[in-house]
Amino acid sequence: MRGRSFISRAMLASGIIFLAAVMTVSAQTDTRPVLRIGVQQLTTTGKLEAVGEYSNVALRGFYSFLEPLIDYQRQDPKTPVAPGLAVSWKRIDERTVELRLRPGVIFHNGDEMAAEDVAFSFGPERMFGMGTANATGETREPPAAAVSSIRSLWPALERVEVIDRYTIRFVNKAPDPTMEGRLSRIGSEIISKRAFLEAPNWNAWARKPVGTGPYKVSEFSNDNILVLDAHDAYWGGKPPVRQIRWVVVPEVASRVSGLLSGQYDFITDVPPDQAKAINADPRFEVVGGPVNNHRILNFDKNHPALKDARVRQAMTHAIDRKLIADTLFDGRVDVPKGLQWPFYGAFYDQEWQNPAFDLAKAKRLLAEAGYKGEPIQYRALGYNYYTNQVPVSQVVAEMWRAAGLNVQIETRENWTQVLEKSPGRGIRDWSNSAPYNDPVASMVSQHCPRGQQQQIGEWANEEFNNLCTVLESSGDTAARQAAFRRMLQIIEVEDPGYILLYQTTLLYAKRKDIAWTFSPLQSMDFRAGNLSFATR
Repeated sequence: MRGRSFISRAMLASGIIFLAAVMTVSAQTDTRPVLRIGVQQLTTTGKLEAVGEYSNVALRGFYSFLEPLIDYQRQDPKTPVAPGLAVSWKRIDERTVELRLRPGVIFHNGDEMAAEDVAFSFGPERMFGMGTANATGETREPPAAAVSSIRSLWPALERVEVIDRYTIRFVNKAPDPTMEGRLSRIGSEIISKRAFLEAPNWNAWARKPVGTGPYKVSEFSNDNILVLDAHDAYWGGKPPVRQIRWVVVPEVASRVSGLLSGQYDFITDVPPDQAKAINADPRFEVVGGPVNNHRILNFDKNHPALKDARVRQAMTHAIDRKLIADTLFDGRVDVPKGLQWPFYGAFYDQEWQNPAFDLAKAKRLLAEAGYKGEPIQYRALGYNYYTNQVPVSQVVAEMWRAAGLNVQIETRENWTQVLEKSPGRGIRDWSNSAPYNDPVASMVSQHCPRGQQQQIGEWANEEFNNLCTVLESSGDTAARQAAFRRMLQIIEVEDPGYILLYQTTLLYAKRKDIAWTFSPLQSMDFRAGNLSFATR
C-alpha cells in the first residue's frame, strides 16, 4: 500500500508539474498584446458591481466584463436596441416582456448562462436588499445605496419568471413602456448565480463579479489598477488582446506624458487644449466626440438664497454657454436643446430653447427677488472628474458674479462630500446620461421622486412629480410627449432644478496603429470587431 501511495503521489506531482509547464508554454505562446490605459479614476464607490456603481468613470469599463440582455448599440445610439445576452424579445402585454436567451453563453467561471441565472440576477439577494446568510452565517445583502439605485431603475418590477432553460419573462406591477430600455442599461447586467453564492459576502462579490463579458476581472485596487484578462470562451468572439490594464493616473499631464513615452496605449479624458500637441506626434491621435451625457449644475432650492425661483432663473440667464463651449472646449462641445437628445425620436422637442444668455434680465430678476448679495455656496470637486471641470466651475462662478451674485466655490474631495445634506448646500456639479432612447432614462431617473435629486432633498415640484407618473407609465404616446414638454418647462424655466451647460464630449488619445471606434454611450468597447492592431 505504501508503494502504491508513493507512486500515486509521484504521478500526481508529475502531473501538476506537467500541467504547470503546459500553462506556462500556453501563456508564452499567446501573442495577443496587452492593452494599457491611463484613466483619471476607476469607480466612485470602490466596487465593480453595476448595482450601486452608476458613474461616468465606471461606464467605460463595466461592459468589458458585465453584459445586459438587450444591448443598446454602442456605436450608433440612433439605431434600435440590439440582441445581447437575449437573441429576441416580445411584449406579452403592457406589463410583461418575454425574452429568449442566447444559448451557449459561458460565464467567466465556466458555467453556461441559463434562465435561472437571469432570474437570480434580478432577485432579492443581489439587488433588492433582502439577502440571506450563507453557510457560515455571513450576509450578502447589498448596501442601502445599491438598493436605492436599483429601486429607481426598477421601481415596479414584480417578478422574473423562468419559463424554460432559455426563456425568461419579466413582469411589472404597473404598465411600463420602457421595460426594454431598462433591460439594456447599466444595473441590469446578468451575473452567475453560483459565483455569487460562493462569494463570502456582497462586498467581496462586488470587487470581483463574475459575468459574461469578453474580459474577466483578475485584479482590482480602486485607486491604482484594474486588470482584466481575456475570456476566450466569449460568445462574441475571442478578444483581440490577452489583457487590459486600466491604470489610475489622476493628472492630465502625467497621462499625456505616459502616452507619449509609450507607457500607455490609450489615455482618457483628454482636454481639448491638449489635442493639438498629441496629434502633432505621428505615432498618436486624439479621437472621440459627443456622448449621451449632459453637464448640468443642480440647485438646492432649500438654500435660503435660492428659495425664490427668480434667483435661480437669474442664474440660468447669467451663463453664456456658447462662450464656455468655444473657449474651454475649442468648439468641440455642443449646447443642446434642454435635457433631451435627438435619438429620443418622437419625444425630442426640436423647438425647445434653453434660457438665453441675458445679463440685463438676470440683474432684473435678482432685483425683483430682493437679492442683496447673500452668499451662495457652489460645491465642486477639486479635481477634473469631468473634463475641464475645475476651469468650468471657475468661469461659471465669474459669470454669476458679473450679474451681481455672490457665489462662493467650495471644493470637495469626493462625491459624498458634494452630496452631503448640510447647511450651505446650494449649487453642485453633476451630469445626466441617457442610456436608452426615452426621456424616462434621463429625466425620470435623475429628477423625479425616485431620482437622486429628490432623494437627497434638493428639489421637488408637485406638478412635475405628477407628470413623472404619466411619462413613466402611460401607454398614450401623445400624453407622454405632452408630459415631457411640460416637465422641461417647469424644471428648466419656471422652477429651475438645474442648469444645463453643454453636451459632454469625451476625447481619448491612442496609438495611431490601433484601430478603434469610440462609443457615444461612454463605454470603451474592446470586443473583437472594434479593436485591431496594424502590423508593425
